[in-house]
Amino acid sequence: MQAKKRYFILLSAGTFVVFLFYLGGLQFKASRNQSRRELHSSRNGLQHPGPEHYWPRFPDVLRPFVPWDQLENEDYNVHTSPRQKRDANASIYKGKKCRMESCFDFALCKKNGFKVYVYPQQKGEKIAESYQNILAAIEGSRFYTSDPSQACLFVLSLDTLDRDQLSPQYVHNLRSKVQSLHLWNNGRNHLVFNLYSGTWPDYTEDVGFDIGQAMLAKASISTENFRPKFDISIPLFSKDHPRTGGEKGFLRFNTIPPLRKYMLVFKGKRYLTGIGSDTRNALYHVHNGEDVLLLTTCKHGKDWQKHKDSRCDRDNAEYEKYDYREMLHNATFCLVPRGRRLGSFRFLEALQAACVPVMLSNGWELPFSEVIDWNQAAVIGDERLLLQIPSTIRSIHQDKILALRQQTQFLWEAYFSSVEKIVLTTLEIIQDRIFKHISRNSLIWNKHPGGLFVLPQYSSYLGDFPYYYANLGVKPPSKFTAVIHAVTPLVSQSQPVLKLLVAVAKSQYCAQIIVLWNCDKPLPAKHRWPATAVPVIVIEGESKVMSSRFLPYENMVTDAVLSLDEDTVLSTTEVDFAFTVWQSFPERIVGYPARSHFWDNTKERWGYTSKWTNDYSMVLTGAAIYHKYYHYLYTHYLPASLKNMVDQLANCEDILMNFLVSAVTKLPPIKVTQKKQYKETMMGQTSRASRWADPDHFAQRQSCMNTFASWFGYMPLIHSQMRLDPVLFKDQVSILRKKYRDIERL
Repeated sequence: MQAKKRYFILLSAGTFVVFLFYLGGLQFKASRNQSRRELHSSRNGLQHPGPEHYWPRFPDVLRPFVPWDQLENEDYNVHTSPRQKRDANASIYKGKKCRMESCFDFALCKKNGFKVYVYPQQKGEKIAESYQNILAAIEGSRFYTSDPSQACLFVLSLDTLDRDQLSPQYVHNLRSKVQSLHLWNNGRNHLVFNLYSGTWPDYTEDVGFDIGQAMLAKASISTENFRPKFDISIPLFSKDHPRTGGEKGFLRFNTIPPLRKYMLVFKGKRYLTGIGSDTRNALYHVHNGEDVLLLTTCKHGKDWQKHKDSRCDRDNAEYEKYDYREMLHNATFCLVPRGRRLGSFRFLEALQAACVPVMLSNGWELPFSEVIDWNQAAVIGDERLLLQIPSTIRSIHQDKILALRQQTQFLWEAYFSSVEKIVLTTLEIIQDRIFKHISRNSLIWNKHPGGLFVLPQYSSYLGDFPYYYANLGVKPPSKFTAVIHAVTPLVSQSQPVLKLLVAVAKSQYCAQIIVLWNCDKPLPAKHRWPATAVPVIVIEGESKVMSSRFLPYENMVTDAVLSLDEDTVLSTTEVDFAFTVWQSFPERIVGYPARSHFWDNTKERWGYTSKWTNDYSMVLTGAAIYHKYYHYLYTHYLPASLKNMVDQLANCEDILMNFLVSAVTKLPPIKVTQKKQYKETMMGQTSRASRWADPDHFAQRQSCMNTFASWFGYMPLIHSQMRLDPVLFKDQVSILRKKYRDIERL
């Protein structure tokens, strides 16, 4: 038995060895044949598969990592056909490699800062109203310069907005016209605006001319063609979009629960053929006729009946049943699907209506995506998951829905409600790219009051702005600087300005007093000013104009400013109380003399009234406290035309400051109580009584109101009936128990 086992084992081992030799022979033969094939291929100029031939082929091959600036060189695109190369060269994205570091000349911005030059309009060239509004917004901004040698950025006067060849607004021969511009320089440091590109049936993103190294501010731009931190995605807006101001959002009350009549709505065209037809053709699967209304119509275009399908008649009938605005303002979510292009007018309509946009346009680079966090204001859907959208939005908690709706209102009013805001947002983003060391962060862009009103040149620290104290846990300033505006000569020691100076200096919150001497007479000697416990700095106004009282003087050591007219009558107690109130409202104007505005139907203009009523919308800066950042905004944000008007009239500077602060905060000022018989005391002042009684002075202020409202594009002033009094002010208790007891006295 043992012998048989040994024979069996030897036989098995021998068989296995023979089998191995056989396999080796086959492999060797295969390798020899492969070598012959490779030799034959090389002799005939053919390429062999190489070692990777033996690895499995995956459908999505990972591309090798190479720097972005090497992706399109000749070595990398060895398999690109000549035709493909020609097409790429003819494309607007010939400069797809462009970034700020490679295609922008920063040196032009170092000398004069961020200045924008608009080419003069060429004779005979037609410009659509929308593009005229864009150019007007640039020319009316603080960035504009009429001197090209001072410019950092250049904008064409040739209308590039509508590049659809079938459009009546299409500008022909644009390529040659652009190339003939002597400052073009292959588009370097240029910004090109575009709303519509391509034409039927493909609607590509080609604008019809080579933009070279120019930046593109474009609507409906795809993430594929978008050059990050070089191009800017702007919203698609209609020709009726207001140039300035714009309507407010429609979220009037923060209602709980935030749900509306309809959960999800859409009303628009259904494309039967061509690009954009897939998504909208599938919406009927989600429409339930109750709280999800997704209505489409085939009835558009000249020959829609030739292509209509079995659903068209039913869809058209359902479409006519509902009013679009009624749906829009009574829906919680609004679907924003792609149309012929990626962008849609429905986007801005939903934002304004406080209807949370549900984006259904795969590959769309959302407007101002570089700075706006759209996850705070919209639901980003996927066209491939259309059927899941209703269940997805139903799962969103009501608290989140309210937060989304509130953010739509902030974004609408901050960046999208007018052409001017869209343009200024575009320019501010570019400026942040150029001056990275003082660029705005995400919090500033996505939180009230937004990037347009927070100028980083003022400070790079959020705690230096009055809007972010609560977010940062920073306490409001504990001291103020008093700025007294003096315009009359100092002839007597009993003048109101000296009494005011003494009263303010006694305040426990006063850090210093600045007297702005805007009088034509020489500065009084130092001994004429009373001795005080706080430093008194006298500054002689260089131009002696009204706006100089709002200059951001370096002498100010505090963030809080107590602005005073020389003839204001205030006690130390009143100053202390007003400042403690301001510490609770550091972003607003807090003070004593209040005024109001009204709409005059007979004259169809804004009116101004100084009547003492319970209703007010302004607190005059003759006795008011506010944050010194508003001095910087007044000086650097407002246009020279408004400040020149104020200086020429020597009037209205206080109204203009109220307009500015209300436009930024979207809130009214705060009036604090004054001592008894305050009205009679003020009206008895000789220096001011004549001015208040002067009909020309009053008429000027009426005129100022309307000029200011015209520049802002709307009336920013907000009415209020709130007046803050000291604790126990009217209680019948001992005067000794009252903290601000002097307010009850003259």
